[in-house]
Amino acid sequence: MSGRTLLMWDEAVTGYDFGPEHPMDPVRLALTMGLVRAFGLDRAVDVVAAKPAGDSTLRLVHREDYVAAVRAASAEPRRADHAYGLGTVDDPAFPGMHEVSALIAGQSVGAAEAVWRGEAAHAVNFAGGLHHAMPGAASGFCIYNDASLAVARLLELGAERVAYVDVDVHHGDGVQAAFWDDPRVLTISLHEHPRTLFPQTGWPEETGGSGAAEGGAVNLALPAGTGDAGWLRAFHAVVPELLAEFRPQVLVTQHGADTHFEDPLAHLAVSLDAQRAVQEACHELAHAHADGRWVALGGGGYAVVDVVPRSWTHLVGIAAHAPVGPASVIPPSWRDEVYARTRQRGPERMTDGRWPVGFRDWAEGYDPADRLDQSVLATRRAVFPLRGLLP
Repeated sequence: MSGRTLLMWDEAVTGYDFGPEHPMDPVRLALTMGLVRAFGLDRAVDVVAAKPAGDSTLRLVHREDYVAAVRAASAEPRRADHAYGLGTVDDPAFPGMHEVSALIAGQSVGAAEAVWRGEAAHAVNFAGGLHHAMPGAASGFCIYNDASLAVARLLELGAERVAYVDVDVHHGDGVQAAFWDDPRVLTISLHEHPRTLFPQTGWPEETGGSGAAEGGAVNLALPAGTGDAGWLRAFHAVVPELLAEFRPQVLVTQHGADTHFEDPLAHLAVSLDAQRAVQEACHELAHAHADGRWVALGGGGYAVVDVVPRSWTHLVGIAAHAPVGPASVIPPSWRDEVYARTRQRGPERMTDGRWPVGFRDWAEGYDPADRLDQSVLATRRAVFPLRGLLP
């Protein structure tokens, strides 16, 4: 296997643009790539662009009639079919929507292909992670589910065990739905509790289909307000043990930055430093349990200047084995770019001042009266016995 890292990037992905009033501002992608370049990380990775996903690839997950509806809405946005979730407040139709959505999907599929074939050890597509799209409908700012398509392509290429770990603040419902009945895929989602956040799914009792697929879906629903120590405690109380049992051949991870305390659409209180710690943990878990095969995707994130570019630049650096130190000063050239694009002042360092982030390990015991520990225990009790593990 090649030890190189791929960064999947095509400037055209910034055309994934729902309009000026929509929270998913594509400037977050441009600014992330700008910060990657400012730190010289584009020289530590191979920056490549894959082809857009074609219809046969899209149909690995999406229904043919849905792809046709996206094409039609892309050509005539005013005639978008709401029955497919298109032309809604969350997912407004726009010219070229099919083409740019297929391009983003193609980057994730290309990343998966390269990692599976041994052309790279790691591959990052921070424009991807659009995990809400369903087989027959757009949802939650997501048109095509590139994460599901990457996993489906791995299965098509012969993978027998693929693990998907999603740390976006929202439940990875589309990926869970795509592989609900497939025992070859283990989906793990850590997210804000469905009582308080879209899409109101991801309860611990959602554990996968029947038979061999039972226990293939894992959901850790975190109380609103969960901060760094609780978030890291929850991650380490569930994810490593499950990956050790499942023994994935490839690890696919989704790194939505919307867990951050500044994010305007959710209610967790996680810092950039804790996000970086989980990115490092995912990298280590890929080497420990998946022979180093790691496909890392972006996701949500709506603090588009202060949070998203820094978080995903850390992700690229970690995947490149050239991590950016948390105390690093951000190059003034990038801050000038931020001001030119947004008329905002950019952050000055690659930290929120909380590094290193500490947490209490689950092995040290739990508090049955603590809401975070109750959430962790609910997940362990629901899933671990199904996988032959002690809760």
